[in-house]
Amino acid sequence: MEFRTCVDIGEGEVMINHNTEMMMLGSCFSEEIGRKLLDHKFRVEINPFGILYNPFSVSEALKRLISGNPFSESDLFLYNGMYHSPMHHGVFSSPRLEESLQLINNRFEKAVALLPLTDLLMVTFGTSWIYRRKDDDKIVANCHKLPANQFERTRLSLEEITLEWQILIKRLIQLNPRMKLLFTVSPVRHMKDGAHENQLSKATLQLAIERLQVLFPKQIFYFPAYEIMIDELRDYRFYGDDMLHPTSLAVNYIWEKFSLFCFSHETEEVNKEWSVIRQALEHRPLHPDSEAFYRFRQQTEDKLEAFARRHPSISCDEERKKLNL
Repeated sequence: MEFRTCVDIGEGEVMINHNTEMMMLGSCFSEEIGRKLLDHKFRVEINPFGILYNPFSVSEALKRLISGNPFSESDLFLYNGMYHSPMHHGVFSSPRLEESLQLINNRFEKAVALLPLTDLLMVTFGTSWIYRRKDDDKIVANCHKLPANQFERTRLSLEEITLEWQILIKRLIQLNPRMKLLFTVSPVRHMKDGAHENQLSKATLQLAIERLQVLFPKQIFYFPAYEIMIDELRDYRFYGDDMLHPTSLAVNYIWEKFSLFCFSHETEEVNKEWSVIRQALEHRPLHPDSEAFYRFRQQTEDKLEAFARRHPSISCDEERKKLNL
């Protein structure tokens, strides 16, 4: 007997292996899964604009990548001694204009080059609530703590999201006909919007993704991260201190479900093999000069080299540098 609600994740129609070129955009859940993928040696570019929450900001980011038009001084503004981009998360802000632009354009140029090569674009929507600047009516990805009276807060409609992304997906397919898109809705609840408003927001995102799946059945897929969190992991022990964000235990559980959804048996075996090596590489010895640690290090080096020979397409250069090989 099962004493919990189990979410059916469906058949794995999106198969990922270690040669799959991936890009992830969207909410902080993209970062969580992206880091898991990086830890397991997958090829993935994570949030080149930083964390983005609403569908229109993610869309604007992708349209900018398609255009290839880099950012300039006119795209930034100065507030409270920091230069910010309204299209970027605060991690790209800096008290020095040149530094902020360099951070932005370094990531931007890399993502521009990768987008046409991307096999899987994973998009995580966080909320359908948006903030428009009153002076020019533009939607911002981040308010950067500007006064609230400078913005108008509204919720995107199902029709607005669907039309925006319908046009964008056609452009993405023209750029790269083999590209597939995997959508998720972030399991993080936006309770500042209000409990009811958060549910309306999440439902709007889910309905929009469903419509896109109907329009592009061969390109669009959905992974139920939000549903897993609120049904299978509904207990508050799976939430952090703010009672909103998933704990590391919850993220690991959703990662396991994601693995079942996207990985073949062969890919899972590579992941298991690498996990053993990664844990050994992260080991911090109490006695680094001991004979026991010398043997442990030698065994780790041997495992790393054997892994590299078996999987030549997976780069182990960074780990070799750490071991001074």
